[in-house]
Amino acid sequence: MIYRRRKIIAGLCTVTFGITGCALAPKVSDLHSTSSIWRGRLAVRVEADETNRLGHSLTAGFELTGNATEGGLTLYTPIGGTAAVMTWTRTDATLLSQSERRRFPSLKVMIEQIIGTDIPVDALFAWLQGTNAAAEGWMADVTDHQNGRIKAVRTLPSPAASLRVVLEK
Repeated sequence: MIYRRRKIIAGLCTVTFGITGCALAPKVSDLHSTSSIWRGRLAVRVEADETNRLGHSLTAGFELTGNATEGGLTLYTPIGGTAAVMTWTRTDATLLSQSERRRFPSLKVMIEQIIGTDIPVDALFAWLQGTNAAAEGWMADVTDHQNGRIKAVRTLPSPAASLRVVLEK
């Protein structure tokens, strides 16, 4: 009888830990609660070129907190599920998705490997605040920031890329 009870408890613990282990990390706003938080939708498009023959795009809901040095970004699926959680510090960056956990030496390296091009993170945080900060190769349009809309386009270096953000009000 005691042996059977131990087997049942062990089985329940295994199931409980298994289910818990499948859960994603908390939202980035839970991790960086003292920072500014931006929510909305974003779209990144990288055009085709000689090294990237097909081009690609990413569209997702998002929650962003922190700054270019330390922060986090949660990307959401169209039906509201968590697609990925990215966190970064001065020394590294981490991507958590439902199927994997990957570490990168920096936020810049993580963005380039995931998106396929560099995004000017320092400038992006300025754009989110309505400031038209310069970024080499990028032309930003924050004139509609009061309506929560930001656009940025890069023509050089190749491949051309565009970023569109619509912030929740």
